Amino acid sequence: MKLDEKILPIILSNFTEEKFGAKEIVIEEGKIARKLYYIKKGVTRGWLNNDGKEITFQFMFEGAFISSWESLFYNSPSLYNIETIEPIDVYSTSLEEFRQKMDLDPDIKEFYYASLEKRLLQYQKLFISRIKDTAEQRYHDLFSQFPEIIRRIPQHYIASYLGITSVSLSRIRSRK
Repeated sequence: MKLDEKILPIILSNFTEEKFGAKEIVIEEGKIARKLYYIKKGVTRGWLNNDGKEITFQFMFEGAFISSWESLFYNSPSLYNIETIEPIDVYSTSLEEFRQKMDLDPDIKEFYYASLEKRLLQYQKLFISRIKDTAEQRYHDLFSQFPEIIRRIPQHYIASYLGITSVSLSRIRSRK
């Protein structure tokens, strides 16, 4: 049995089940995040408003913990939105309750830090890719590493995530 199969039910035992419809804001830019969420079913995207233009920087699927981390940890306004792409079922809790669970169970703490490390590495790869790779390379890497994104995410969000226009994405996709 993997660690998360053993630990996840313990972590979620005191979480509250919630549901959100498609295109609903879970965390709002400029507001303080009060909850940590675990996605049971569905997809969200992290995005921010840059002079009226939506910039997508993240997609999160089933099995992911989501929140506006800097807002949750430092009680500061969120720098971005987390919005549902399709209806989602989540479990939620406050940071305080989650930290109490971590203090009581070292396996939960280990699981949490492993999740954070994985997320940090994903952000690092995205950052480096934006600097060194062409849009076409970024698309092909995304397609090979995360085919679920290509299947479940609308094209205009993928284009935003890749830092290109929908027209450019269409051209890249047609050159397969």
